[in-house]
Amino acid sequence: MKNLMNKFIFPILIVFASLMQLTSCASDKVKLKIIFDTSSPQLNYGVSQLMKLESDRVVAFVTSNPDYSIFARIDSLNYSKEGFELRVQEGSVTIIAGDETGIMYALLELKDQLMLTGSQLTSKKVEPALSFRALKFNLPWDSYRRGEALQLHYETCRDLDFWEAFLDMMAENRFNALTLWNLHPFNYLVKTEKYPEACGFSDEEMAEWNHFWTTLFRMAKNRGIETYLVNWNIFVSPEFSRAHNVSPISIESSLGIGDTSEIVKDYMREVVRDVIDAYPDLTGLGITLGEGMAGMTPVERERWLHDSFIEGVRQASRKIKFIYRAPLSSGLGSGASTSVAVEQLTRQSLDTLTCFDGPINVELKFNWSHGHSSPALVKVHGGKLEDTYWNPLPTNHYIAWMIRNEDFFMLRWGQTDFIRAHLAENTPEYVGGYYIGSETYIPAKDYITHLEGSSYKYAFERQWMFYKSWGNLLYNPQTPDSYFEQAFERRFKGHGKQLFEAQLNASRVPLIIASFFNGWWDFTLYSEGMLGFNENEPPSVKLLSLKTMMGRKPLEPKCIGVEEFVGNQKSLNTNGISPLELADSIDSFCSKAMLEIQEIDPKNNIDLLYELTDIKAWSYLGMYFSNKLRAAVEYQRFLVSKNPAHHAKAVKWLEIAVGKWSKLADVTNEVYKPVPLMQYNFRRDDVRMFHWSNIENEVIAELEWLKTSK
Repeated sequence: MKNLMNKFIFPILIVFASLMQLTSCASDKVKLKIIFDTSSPQLNYGVSQLMKLESDRVVAFVTSNPDYSIFARIDSLNYSKEGFELRVQEGSVTIIAGDETGIMYALLELKDQLMLTGSQLTSKKVEPALSFRALKFNLPWDSYRRGEALQLHYETCRDLDFWEAFLDMMAENRFNALTLWNLHPFNYLVKTEKYPEACGFSDEEMAEWNHFWTTLFRMAKNRGIETYLVNWNIFVSPEFSRAHNVSPISIESSLGIGDTSEIVKDYMREVVRDVIDAYPDLTGLGITLGEGMAGMTPVERERWLHDSFIEGVRQASRKIKFIYRAPLSSGLGSGASTSVAVEQLTRQSLDTLTCFDGPINVELKFNWSHGHSSPALVKVHGGKLEDTYWNPLPTNHYIAWMIRNEDFFMLRWGQTDFIRAHLAENTPEYVGGYYIGSETYIPAKDYITHLEGSSYKYAFERQWMFYKSWGNLLYNPQTPDSYFEQAFERRFKGHGKQLFEAQLNASRVPLIIASFFNGWWDFTLYSEGMLGFNENEPPSVKLLSLKTMMGRKPLEPKCIGVEEFVGNQKSLNTNGISPLELADSIDSFCSKAMLEIQEIDPKNNIDLLYELTDIKAWSYLGMYFSNKLRAAVEYQRFLVSKNPAHHAKAVKWLEIAVGKWSKLADVTNEVYKPVPLMQYNFRRDDVRMFHWSNIENEVIAELEWLKTSK
């Protein structure tokens, strides 16, 4: 018997004039007539986006004399969820999709094609490569980390206009899950009958919060986007902490001993149940086993989770989807560590949890906090990962990689080769998706753009290619580079190919820096600033030193470290990439990037000026890294041989590196001013403002040190 959904046809009728080259005259526009089923919010949204072409003078909508018809239907037997096919024939276009979101994506595809050509439509079939394509978004209220760089986003993140723009971007780029993170979100959503003292808001304020969340979750759903709240699960609200003299870490917002008292468990059951029941458009919840749970064994953490959080889920009136972050610690502390025993304990739990809607999403940090590094999986949060979570193949859960970005917040980035390589290497059948996002940066208020005249209102708009490349390739890894070139061309007419190629090359720089320096948790590396924790020094965010460069074992398995390269020439892996080869490679990428843009004049286009500046900044940073790497090799040779010629060469290379940093500071001084960034403020009492010129004294001081270190 055929699926009844296959009989459901959306009565969409879209009329085009004869397909021809458009001009600015209204009579030459493509004429469309749209009739659609208003019972589908996703279809409504797709058509509304298509209709925006009218204001862009691409199309004109009419009410009679249709020339071109577009129909859509769902076929869930032969098409997967969110998949679609466009069948373009003379006089008609048929959309067949696996669900309503698939039809929405097909309409967005039509919009893209018309924006590109003005008239030409082509057939296309796409099945999503991954079913879970999420953005990680930290909320500024009750945030896990505290500092001006995060809290300044509060008003923007309370503004539903911001969220409408952000969700539009997600739909356009085929992201289908928004994950919202903070320590304890629940008191911002409900005031429970049993524990009203846990919520510090008045009834009027709670009504405002309720409107905010209800609208946000509904806007996301209408765009085919799931919503999740992810918390650090043993924290409670500060008001509840004070009222019952429990969980002091919930006031300090720091790591420490978790409160496992019965009242905390009961409170957690209440708020989890009430939030699920109060917000039917909220897709799911997520938990974190680690932070705030010091003093507990892995078994005790599991038991606490089941007795409190999961019991609240069981008591709710509906099932939800669930994100189960892999445990962050295998010991009694909150520090990061992995072990096979904890993986086995967690796997046993995952295999038996059946109270959720669909398979459980198991989040794992790919290469810890620095996912923009190597596509090779070297470690997760805490260390090496064994195969426990996928051997044997799971039936009740799937893996979703967290690609954390703690490495670039100011400079624009887009590197499609890296994303495709990552997907090719890391998406076996047990992997169902990816998360993309930061812990120490919120892409809301644009406080980084300094010059007036930019068309961008919000921070995420600055990084438009970051989202466009990740989202579209997660959905369809076969998306060609020409698609991204065309996106540049639409924004910067006449310069699309050059800008795309230049950014593609320049964006290799932070990947190489992170692959070489091998950071672990957030503040240990900030590639964009060449900052992090140095070897054999107290934890502090500083310029990554020559000594650290010499002693660090690279993250990338193919790269050879400086000490190994200098000290073990005879036993070196001949297939490995030496530090000098790596330096030459970076110089080549950066030179190509600079060459691509040398003839582009931004004139009065501020957006173009920023694109060009960021490409130059990445290139100068890459050249600083490459020449410093050469200096590190020569200085290591000097330490081994005591030959002063190597010391002289080291000084020469570092002098060249310092010159590149000076150019980096100069070019960014024109468009950026010092700003607060969490990655530059390791401690809460840090008040340093980040800019490359602010680090130049450290760069010069290192050169002076090297000159005298004989």
